[in-house]
Amino acid sequence: MTVQTVKTLSELVNTPVEKLLTQMKEAGLPQSSESQEVSDAEKQVLLKHLQRAHGGDESGEKSSQRITLQRKKTSTLKGGDNKTVNVEVRKKRTYVKRNDTEDEAAKQQELLAQRQAEEQAKLAAEEKAKLAAEEKARQEAERKLAEEKAAAEAAAAEQKAKQDAQTTAKSSSDGKNSNVGAKESLEPVKQAKPAPKKNHHMTADKEPSKGKKAAPQKQDGKGKNRFGADKKRGNKNAMGDDEFGRRNKLGKKNRKAAPQEHGFQKPTAPIVHEVALPESITVAELAEKMTVKAAAVIKIMFKMGAMATINEVIDRDTATLVVEEMGHTVKFLDENAVENDIIEAIDYKGEEIKRAPVVTVMGHVDHGKTSLLDYIRTTRVAAGESGGITQHIGAYHVETPHGMISFLDTPGHAAFTSMRARGAKATDIVILVCAADDGVMPQTIEAIQHARAAEVPMVVAITKVDKDGADLDRVKNELVAQEVVPEEWGGDVQFVGVSAKSGEGIEELLEALLLQSEVLELTAVPSAPGKGVVVEARLDRGRGSVATLLVQNGTLKKGDIVLAGLQMGRVRALLDENGKPIESAGPSIPVEILGLDGTPDAGEEFLVVSDERKAREVANFRQGKYREVRFARQYSAKLENLFSEMGKDEVRTLNVVLKADVRGSLEALNKSLLDLNTDEVRVNIISSGVGGITETDATLALASEAVIFGFNVRADASAKAFIERETVDLRYYSVIYNIIDDVKQALSGMLSPDLREDIKGTAEVREIFRSPKFGLIAGCMVVEGTVYRNKQIRVLRDDVVIYEGELESLRRFKDATNEVSKGMECGIGVKNYTDVKVGDKIEVFETVEVARSL
Repeated sequence: MTVQTVKTLSELVNTPVEKLLTQMKEAGLPQSSESQEVSDAEKQVLLKHLQRAHGGDESGEKSSQRITLQRKKTSTLKGGDNKTVNVEVRKKRTYVKRNDTEDEAAKQQELLAQRQAEEQAKLAAEEKAKLAAEEKARQEAERKLAEEKAAAEAAAAEQKAKQDAQTTAKSSSDGKNSNVGAKESLEPVKQAKPAPKKNHHMTADKEPSKGKKAAPQKQDGKGKNRFGADKKRGNKNAMGDDEFGRRNKLGKKNRKAAPQEHGFQKPTAPIVHEVALPESITVAELAEKMTVKAAAVIKIMFKMGAMATINEVIDRDTATLVVEEMGHTVKFLDENAVENDIIEAIDYKGEEIKRAPVVTVMGHVDHGKTSLLDYIRTTRVAAGESGGITQHIGAYHVETPHGMISFLDTPGHAAFTSMRARGAKATDIVILVCAADDGVMPQTIEAIQHARAAEVPMVVAITKVDKDGADLDRVKNELVAQEVVPEEWGGDVQFVGVSAKSGEGIEELLEALLLQSEVLELTAVPSAPGKGVVVEARLDRGRGSVATLLVQNGTLKKGDIVLAGLQMGRVRALLDENGKPIESAGPSIPVEILGLDGTPDAGEEFLVVSDERKAREVANFRQGKYREVRFARQYSAKLENLFSEMGKDEVRTLNVVLKADVRGSLEALNKSLLDLNTDEVRVNIISSGVGGITETDATLALASEAVIFGFNVRADASAKAFIERETVDLRYYSVIYNIIDDVKQALSGMLSPDLREDIKGTAEVREIFRSPKFGLIAGCMVVEGTVYRNKQIRVLRDDVVIYEGELESLRRFKDATNEVSKGMECGIGVKNYTDVKVGDKIEVFETVEVARSL
């Protein structure tokens, strides 16, 4: 058996002797000095004592459930006269690990407490609701009691007034029958307290001054002083002191009773207003509708996170939130009442007849849409288009042996998505053109989606069947993948193979169109006023606004008043698609009109109205409404972007003034240019419009540092002179993808370049020298590339960068040099670094800017 002393045991368990002696004393052991021996039995007694102290039992099974940590920290405090005091802080913490049973009990206790809290909250809510109901009932009872009290006081006052009137009448009759003086006749009146004014007038009439004519009594009381007496001194005896006292008392009593009869009562409940909201409204008008101050509305908007001024125009949604936040109800105004009245006044009833179908040709660019129409019309339109692609919606009507058909030719370029969407909405049948050699392309799929969205039936024309490599089955399989199934394969879509060069399949295509038209049973009322859709609009020098319309119902005549979107006017001239003047246009006929006061947006509906004044009123209303809604949207966009833009790098902007020949092209250009925006660069269209470039456009471009883009338009003489004098950037285009490519390149040039590192050479340190002049010199061998004196370096150790800087000196033998090639030895001095060791590598590199692109 091994016998150890207290000191040996303390060293074995790594515990100070003093602490071990203290623990042994607590365990009941007799040791008191470090030289005393400790037996194994005493060690077991000490171990069991320590286990109990740390939360375990004697067997040690739960000794791991509790851990006691002690920490001692000594700090030094400085006092006066440079005296220092050592402060020792001892901390002891015991951590107890709970078992699963304790955890479950704690969870049950927590769940029970949560349920009790919910029950208490529920009871509190019920008690609060009960108190609120009692308070409301109490207020209602007090209000009814006040109303009854006021009614009783009013009845009492009315009864008293009747009694006073009766008493006055009685005293008047007594005064006439007796010849007593005025003072005696007033004695019974004093008891009854009559109205003093009537009694005073009566007395003055009874006893006027002798020898003088009685002064007439004025009804407005201007002849009396502030006490009600006559201003003349001679009539002072006309009213006795007793009468004056009684009259003054009655006046005061009557003045006190008046406020009780007509007093203002404060409302006991908040007043809820029904606020009628238009599409947009200013903050001042909204406050007036709610009968509150504008400052209160602005305060509510600030709390909601929207900053506004008293004259700010807000939209209907924002106003609705403000009204509901202030406790009022909302009622939406029907601002289109005038517009609805003018539309409902038009009678479209009459004899219906069969009309020609309106067919839209859609498909991918350069798949032969316009060439197919050329063959049908026996004209050559595609050759006249810039770049050989269609950039406008063309409208034609054709007389065929099978009947009349109206065609709309839509562009196939990706930029003209909105044009294709409008074409699908204004049509009865869609011809889906797909080239036999190309198959299904992106714009083909997009055309299918537009036709389905407009719920318009399709007829598929597979073009270029005479070309080598034409594969009809491949095209059919690709279209079946898009759920366009041919009739011969069990579907409902007619497939026709055609060739615009040889004319193959053209007759079958026309028959398929007319067959589909008969299935649709298209009808119209020619006797009704004309209505339809705006296909295109442009500004023509000398003729003004020229709009291409497609008449869908009724008849459009020369001299009619037309309302089209935001514009209106009287039709001064009607022209067919060939430019020949006509007098009228019936259903399914495309026509150009002159006389509108502006260029309406493509896709707007037009209708013929009978009252020019109402048409102008509707047009002005639409313009004002459009302007207000636009301002409200701009304000909302500013608020949304106010905080999102904070902290970001400045976005570089390309300002553009855009002019185009027609509305459709302008819309396509606007969308295509705005789609180029990124987080770093963006296109800002300062101004856009239809027509030639004027001096106003040039002045605006100069002021805003913008580029002028003219699409199929030119600058007039004054604009040219201004542009040349001020060197404004002006560019002309006739093909839409050319302008998109140029803007993309300009935006790419505005992007910040990427920085890349080009490693020029690497030198390996072979030896270290110390120079009294240059300090530490690394003797190196160039192992890769060339080491240059004036470029940046990195020091690598075990292929890890440990320093980055520049060279202080580069020498070849004793001579300084600017570069050392591969395989040659050199001496390198690293600037501001002296920890270079043998085996390190010195890497020479330079930073190169690389241009980015969108």
